[in-house]
Amino acid sequence: MSEKVYLQLGTRPVPYPDEVRTRLEDDAAAIVARYSPPDAPDPKMARSALLPLLHLVQSEDGYISPAGIEFCADRLGLTGAEVTAVATFYSMYRREPTGDYLVGVCTNTLCAVMGGDAILEALHDHLDPSDSTVTLTHIECNAACDYAPVVMVNWEFFDNQTPESARSLVDALRSGDEVVPTRGASLCTFRETERILAGFPDERLVAVQAGGRAGAPTLAGLHIARDMGMTAPEASQPSDSGSAPLGSEEANAAATRRNKPAPAPSATVPPKKGI
Repeated sequence: MSEKVYLQLGTRPVPYPDEVRTRLEDDAAAIVARYSPPDAPDPKMARSALLPLLHLVQSEDGYISPAGIEFCADRLGLTGAEVTAVATFYSMYRREPTGDYLVGVCTNTLCAVMGGDAILEALHDHLDPSDSTVTLTHIECNAACDYAPVVMVNWEFFDNQTPESARSLVDALRSGDEVVPTRGASLCTFRETERILAGFPDERLVAVQAGGRAGAPTLAGLHIARDMGMTAPEASQPSDSGSAPLGSEEANAAATRRNKPAPAPSATVPPKKGI
């Protein structure tokens, strides 16, 4: 039997202690049951549980550790390489230990233009890299461009930030103050957030109450369209291409072109010089 090879994503010992593994096994069983019922297990369906299982082990370690990789692989009948390929593809899975609060600054185009780069630089200067409470990173677009520049803490939005407001935000986090995002309940720790993302109940009072309305920037385009009397076009009958009704001459011609064999290379590609 070949020896196991671990991709070192951190420093946590492998494997988990028995008491930790037992607790994670119970949680993992509840997660896997959502995809493959215990009375009719299907290994292929069970593999769909990998993403929430990765959030589960990240809630234990604060990142995807070698122990977490091994646990997910054993639970789902996968190889460590298969689990690692998924864990390293998605940016929400951390590859190194993370503090209680993951502070992400969007530096994509609009946020950068509106001051995101300045915010990230200000926080780099303001924070100690060895701080165990706050971990700073830059993030890709989180689809909140109408509130740029945006900072996220444990995946919760803080809109319309400035270098000064961002510094005040991380100071409040380090001081242990209650911090409430622009939308949502008071922040919980990164590990608590990861457990919620694994699919377990979010028991914060505000989080389970109905609420949330689109803000003025989000609705601005809708109001302009209404003021100008603009309406959406009537829906046409379904088509295979989105441009011509099925059965029409245009659709039939398109189908004929699609089914026609591709031309030989010499018919479309100029010959190389000297040939």
